[in-house]
Amino acid sequence: MGNSYAGQLKSARFEEALHNSIEASLRCSSVVPRPIFSQLYLDPDQHSFSSADVKPKVEDLDKDLVHRYTQNGSLDFSNNLTVNEMEDDEDDEEMSDSNSPPIPYSQKPAPEGSCTTDGFCQAGKDLRLVSLCMEQIDIPAGFLLVGAKSPNLPEHILVCAVDKRFLPDDHGKNALLGFSGNCIGCGERGFRYFTEFSNHINLKLTTQPKKQKHLKYYLVRSSQGVLSKGPLICWKECRSRQSSTTCHSIKPNSSVSSSVTPENGTTNGYKSGFIQTDAANGNSSHGGKSSASGSTPARPGSYSLSPRPSFASGDQATMFISGPPKKRHRGWYPGSPVPQPGLVVPIPTVRPLSRTESLLSAPVPQTPLTGILQPRPIPAGETVIVPENLLSNSGVRPVILIGYGTLPYFYGNVGDIVVSPLLVNCYKIPQLENKDLEQLGLTGSQLLSVENMILLTIQYLVRLGQHQSRALAESMLTTSEFLKEISYELITGKVSFLASHFKTTSLGDDLDKLLEKMQQRRGDSVVTPFNGDLNECVSPQEAAAMIPTQNLDSDNETFQIYQPQLTVARKLLSQVCAIADSGSQSLDLGHFSKVDFIIIVPRSEVLVQQTLQRIRQSGVLVDLGLEENGTAYQRAEKYVVRLDNEIQTKFEVFMRRVKQNPYTLFVLVHDNSHVELTSVISGSLSHGEPGHGLADRVINCREVLEAFNLLVLQVTSCPYTLQTQQSRISTSNEVHWIQLDSTEDMNGEEKLYFGLNEYSKSLQWGITSPLLRCDETFEKMVNTLLERYPRLHSMVVRCYLLIQQYSEALMALTTMASLRDHSTPETLSIMDDLLSSPGKNKSGKGHMLILRVPSVQLAMLAKERLQEVRDKLGLQYRFEIILGNPASELSVATHFVTRLKTWRGNEAEEWIPRTYQDLEGLPCIVILTGKDPLGETFPRSLKYCDLRLIDSSYLTRTALEQEVGLACCYVSKEVVRGPTAALDLSSKEQERATASENDAEELLIDLERPQSNSSAVTGTSGSIMENGVSSSSTADKSQKQPPTPSFQSPGNSAGLDEGVSAGIAEPLKQECDSLGPPMASSTTSKPSSSSSGPRTLRWPGPPAALPPIVILSKAAYSLLGSPRAGRLPASAALLPHADVAWVSSLRPLPPRQAGGEEQSRYYRQWTSARPHADYSNQPDPGSGTRACHPRRLLLSGPPQVGKTGSYLQFLRILFRMLIRLLEVDVYDEGEINADHSESSEVSQSEGEPWPDIESFSKIPFDVSVHDPKYRLMSLVYTEKLAGVKREAIKESKVEEPRKRETVSMMLTKYAAYNTFHHCEQCHQYMDFTSASQMSDSTLHAFTFSSSMLGEEVQLYFIIPKSKESHFVFSKQGKHLESMRLPLVSDKNLNAVKSPIFTPSSGRHEHGLLNLFHAMEGISHLHLLVVKEYEMPLYRKYWPNHIMLVLPGMFNNAGVGAARFLIKELSYHNLELERNRLEELGIKRQCVWPFIVVMDDSCVLWNIHSVEEQSGQPVETGVSSKNVSLKSVLQHIEATPKIIHYAILGIQKWSSKLTSQSLKSPFSRCHVHDFILLNIDLTQNVQYDFKYFCEDVDFNLRTNSSGLLICRFNNFSLMKKQVQVGGQRDFIIKPKIMVSESLAPILPLQYVCAPDSEHTLLAAPAQFLLEKFLQHASYKLFPKAIQNFRSPVLAIDCYLNIGPEVAICYVSSRPHSSNVNCEGVCFSGLLLYLCDSFVGADLLKKFKFLKGATLCVICQDRSSLRQTIVRLELEDEWQFRLRDEFQTANSNDDKPLYFLTGRHV
Repeated sequence: MGNSYAGQLKSARFEEALHNSIEASLRCSSVVPRPIFSQLYLDPDQHSFSSADVKPKVEDLDKDLVHRYTQNGSLDFSNNLTVNEMEDDEDDEEMSDSNSPPIPYSQKPAPEGSCTTDGFCQAGKDLRLVSLCMEQIDIPAGFLLVGAKSPNLPEHILVCAVDKRFLPDDHGKNALLGFSGNCIGCGERGFRYFTEFSNHINLKLTTQPKKQKHLKYYLVRSSQGVLSKGPLICWKECRSRQSSTTCHSIKPNSSVSSSVTPENGTTNGYKSGFIQTDAANGNSSHGGKSSASGSTPARPGSYSLSPRPSFASGDQATMFISGPPKKRHRGWYPGSPVPQPGLVVPIPTVRPLSRTESLLSAPVPQTPLTGILQPRPIPAGETVIVPENLLSNSGVRPVILIGYGTLPYFYGNVGDIVVSPLLVNCYKIPQLENKDLEQLGLTGSQLLSVENMILLTIQYLVRLGQHQSRALAESMLTTSEFLKEISYELITGKVSFLASHFKTTSLGDDLDKLLEKMQQRRGDSVVTPFNGDLNECVSPQEAAAMIPTQNLDSDNETFQIYQPQLTVARKLLSQVCAIADSGSQSLDLGHFSKVDFIIIVPRSEVLVQQTLQRIRQSGVLVDLGLEENGTAYQRAEKYVVRLDNEIQTKFEVFMRRVKQNPYTLFVLVHDNSHVELTSVISGSLSHGEPGHGLADRVINCREVLEAFNLLVLQVTSCPYTLQTQQSRISTSNEVHWIQLDSTEDMNGEEKLYFGLNEYSKSLQWGITSPLLRCDETFEKMVNTLLERYPRLHSMVVRCYLLIQQYSEALMALTTMASLRDHSTPETLSIMDDLLSSPGKNKSGKGHMLILRVPSVQLAMLAKERLQEVRDKLGLQYRFEIILGNPASELSVATHFVTRLKTWRGNEAEEWIPRTYQDLEGLPCIVILTGKDPLGETFPRSLKYCDLRLIDSSYLTRTALEQEVGLACCYVSKEVVRGPTAALDLSSKEQERATASENDAEELLIDLERPQSNSSAVTGTSGSIMENGVSSSSTADKSQKQPPTPSFQSPGNSAGLDEGVSAGIAEPLKQECDSLGPPMASSTTSKPSSSSSGPRTLRWPGPPAALPPIVILSKAAYSLLGSPRAGRLPASAALLPHADVAWVSSLRPLPPRQAGGEEQSRYYRQWTSARPHADYSNQPDPGSGTRACHPRRLLLSGPPQVGKTGSYLQFLRILFRMLIRLLEVDVYDEGEINADHSESSEVSQSEGEPWPDIESFSKIPFDVSVHDPKYRLMSLVYTEKLAGVKREAIKESKVEEPRKRETVSMMLTKYAAYNTFHHCEQCHQYMDFTSASQMSDSTLHAFTFSSSMLGEEVQLYFIIPKSKESHFVFSKQGKHLESMRLPLVSDKNLNAVKSPIFTPSSGRHEHGLLNLFHAMEGISHLHLLVVKEYEMPLYRKYWPNHIMLVLPGMFNNAGVGAARFLIKELSYHNLELERNRLEELGIKRQCVWPFIVVMDDSCVLWNIHSVEEQSGQPVETGVSSKNVSLKSVLQHIEATPKIIHYAILGIQKWSSKLTSQSLKSPFSRCHVHDFILLNIDLTQNVQYDFKYFCEDVDFNLRTNSSGLLICRFNNFSLMKKQVQVGGQRDFIIKPKIMVSESLAPILPLQYVCAPDSEHTLLAAPAQFLLEKFLQHASYKLFPKAIQNFRSPVLAIDCYLNIGPEVAICYVSSRPHSSNVNCEGVCFSGLLLYLCDSFVGADLLKKFKFLKGATLCVICQDRSSLRQTIVRLELEDEWQFRLRDEFQTANSNDDKPLYFLTGRHV
């Protein structure tokens, strides 16, 4: 109501038209609605409201009517006896009926911040008489000062001002009902309720506030002006109890007793006799639940109300009531010019009595809650006399709904009427801000007044026919209530008249006698079970022995996951990851190594079995490692729990598992979670129901909410009840089924989902046999019967009629053809198909028909009757009748089970069908009962779904959708595409189609009687009818839009893919939640000839599987019929679920598109949970926000779309991901440049744990680099290399380095971890326990001088408190002096001696810096070496680590610079420690001189040994074992004479490690990534500030200095592939960006001629140089390309100048050991930043090829020239001016300069 109108309404005309219409309707005998609104609308272009037209404003009192109704209530005059109030407080309740329990009263909490002190008002002002006795108090005319007593202040009197009209006269009479008073403390005026006033003055009552009880005294002023206590207020009146038979008038001296029942309907443990209706929750008649009918029954409780009186304490009241308006008044004006004060009409208490009447025939009044009337004085004599015999004549108490204005003066048996403000309460539209109105597309002037809205409703009600009002009444009952009502009607025999009506056939014969006669005529024989006509009979023994042909259908057993399910499973997984990444600390995936689950399903035995089947077929238990292959089948039952009374024990077992396994992530799947969501606390709503509150108790219990290792996944096809304002699921945690929106999506899948939207759209296909039908003939029969039996629930009538229809159809098709005309064509064709299909072949397969009968008693009756008819007609072997009761297992006759086993082929002897899918192919009627369908999947042989009983009791969106959901399934693509092409409208027809949209009958269904026995209505068995549906009536105006081929709306895809190739649909692999039962029928049908021409289009392919045909009641059909262009069906606007209520009757329409997100947002804004499981999720009083449970997800998807398969797949990939978190990709590459041809010259014994220094020092150093990461770098020249021929390496290979090989490894307990790992053991190592500890780290400067840098270097240490023991501080001022070092002689098994340095950049999260497990938790000193600008990030992620912060000048430097500073600092510290310990008497050489330098990607360490193979010449194997970093370091640190080694390391792991590579346990060769460095021996060997190959350069320098490098080959290191950080690469950009989209800069542009106009780059000079050299070998050293005999000579440096070139490294230092260069002619010379050791004499020792090239690199231009001169290079090398270059930096960035030349 209240949405914007197309044109403006003129107020006066509007009201007049309404009044006329109402009167005409009331006088008119027919009930055909006339289009009222055509009178009411003016042309849209007319002017808007003029002041003359607007009726007078409703004054403040009238606003009260709409805005002050805080409770909904009914006025009930049944208890019309008066009771005197006793003078003393304790006597107040004495006279109440002894059976009436006292009524508890819970006071509203005081507003936040208000005063609650006794004796003061909420504004904090004193009201006590003692304080105010001397005050002058102004009170308005007509008011008196009275004294109130507070139970908490017996000694005080509180002063109040009360309108004297509401106080009694001296005789205790003539007090107006209700209250009007002011607070004299704060001056607040106009309290209309004593309840409200008593709250304001802090009376703090435990019982219902009554003015009689608490307003005690008049207050008077003495002659001295002192205010004091005066006489008692005389609330007394006559105490006599009068007899109930006397007539009483309600007039000034009468009174009505009053009390209020709390909302939940319980009074001190008693149930009251009524339950709130939807109206009480503010539903308007538009909300799907109308609440405005004058004789509507309320929702019944277990009692009805007797009109007999009961006694209660009551208010004395006087009631002035004016009469109704005269006819044709323009409006009901609210009272006289001086408004009268509001009048409270109290309501009597109602005593629960045992029920004697049926619920529907005696409407029960609503919860009596106080309501307001706005009366005015009326002329005497305008009375309405209530006749004495009203109740006995009518059998019902009329309900008078307060509309607007004044009530008449009632006289007589007023106890026989109920006056209720429920109607007016429907229009409590909240005050709307302008922005809210804008959102609704309204302006304030467009809102109708309350009066007009009520008039419109009355106009609607009086025009309702009898059937509609009955539907309205029935729709107000909840499902549980109407099922109880039906049960009551059956038990009490109220249906006997109806039953006797159906004892005769439509032709008047006695049904039972007729059936007996037919049975006798047939004798012992029965109709042949299959492969024969209905006339062929055989003996029962013969029938039972007939075996069908085996028709193996393996589809049933195969389990397959389809693409949409995979996609949704991934969406779920990514949402779980999002929860983990959210920073809310609610889920820590790194914590878990296993996944376990439990699935909770509603109470349906079939659903339990179906879910078990899916679990078994999917193999998920074995995949998750939960069960062994052999036992998984039996153990599956432990994982599925039904929501029944046994759940508590099973669930406790599950929660114990959750508590006992903190490293397992448990997933609680709540399937079909929209079912049975009542909350535990709403006990009164459905007393005694078996499933009551169970889901709430399980899902929302504290253990579930708090378990950190438990995810809750709620799965549903109807999510609306979980999407309210109180939802516990965050919107971001909702995962909706994917919507396929394009033909590409269609092309990918063999099968397409056919759901509710597709059914609605199929009505536009224009085919003879619509998939969605309404049986008009049946509906007419129903209406006739409903008029005849007004007291029965319509479902009872419908069910009896349906049983008769099917019974007579069976008889008509077998023995009594004369009955054909008395069955509806729809019923006849269904039964014909059901009976004839098994007879067509030897396989005996047939169709399934579902009859949906929600009432269990009616379902049992239907089964009994139909079975009786079937058996007497001899059809018991032809088809089965099965009762589908959720509470029990399937029961199928033995001969049918045998048939099913034959079809299935290999089933065990004891096999029986447990799920509906097991019934595939069985001709049968399934009578499906129970309150809701519970998500059971049906077989592909399901062909008909009869929902004719689903009528007005199912008017919520969830109820309708889950009923039609029974038929939803997957079908072949052609089904969706084929018919769409059949509709191609011309423009004229489009106009007609548009015009016909507003017609009452939108769809003409061809229901002509079929011409032959084999009914052709469905086009199934034999004859095919031409299209009988006018396309103009089914077409949609969306046809005007260009056709968009889409899965979403096949109805709009006219002209799409006309030439669909015919092909037999491949039988579908059965899938979870059934990628479900496509029809395996032999259905062929000819679609309509297209309207645009003679072209006809056939159903493609011979037996294209069609979706089941659904027969609906008229009510359901009209709601699910043709949706408008691309929008949802009309059912989408219904109330979403019986357990929710609309927040406001004024709200926008639901979103047009069917997207899950938009709908969720809409329902979360506009619906509120009634007492269901989310009801208790109330907002936080402080913030006003409601808590969502962080680990709860919602998966919603249409019925039977495949949700089960999806969540089982989700469990699988969740487990894989957790394992993946426990796995790591490590580099797996064999060594390069390996040459095992000649064994080491010095023999080493294989089993030695440590090298022997004497023999080891005799092994020559292997200068070749073997680490595979250096595959693309220049080879180091050796004499062996001279003989090697290398194939040409293409330039492109350099450009695109190939992907390095990796392999996945399980992390072990000895791995190094990044920040994503958390566990109990290392959390203290990782995390700071409290926020305060972050500041516990202290910053210490540490300064030393570096000879190489030639200046002082200042580094910073950040040292956490817990790590200070590793350092020495000065005694005063805590100045950092040094880092403690152990002694060489120390032997501590629980420590390693060497400090570990890890340089890291760009990997604050991903660097493997957690060494706790790798070090087995022992004490160690670990320092992170980080750049200054990255320090805050590293400090945030690694608060417990010591940081060494490099100076700011190194922010852009390479890893070489970090290693240089680590080594310099360590040497300086070694000297400081030697000095410190020397003072303690320890020799300098005894201090431990080693440090460990390791990369931040070292993850695992291994030990290898060669396995001895006895006497076999085969390659001996290598056994590997994972070991800790601690054991590796302790082993290496224990090396004898270790201080004589310069560097020790281990080899790189590879799966290709062979016994050959382990032959020598120790190698003298390069070591990388993880080294023990002797900083004492290497004091004079420096790391260069390089970005690449800094370790190769350092190893070569160390070796040429004559120092030992040793690699332990029996240990290996695994390096993780870390995709981020490492900062080995810069994105090279111009220093000054001209435009964003520049071409990439090539390496050859990294250098330029000095002073040129070249683009200058923002990158370090050293980086540009190294990158240039890697790519410039062709230009710089053309003679060296592929010429390994003539390498490039590099003095004192190793630089990578490309893989095509070899470099001969020579040290210029005296006494250095170099490779033998005799006889080598070099192809080039590389001089890089050479120092004074390089002289002209040294260079003259080497020979160069003619045309060899030279490259001299220096820090600046002047040193470049000086070097040329000093080395006398111009003697042998020719230079040109244009051969001078610089790196492409600006001068601020200090470019490097180089000069090239040729040898002459």
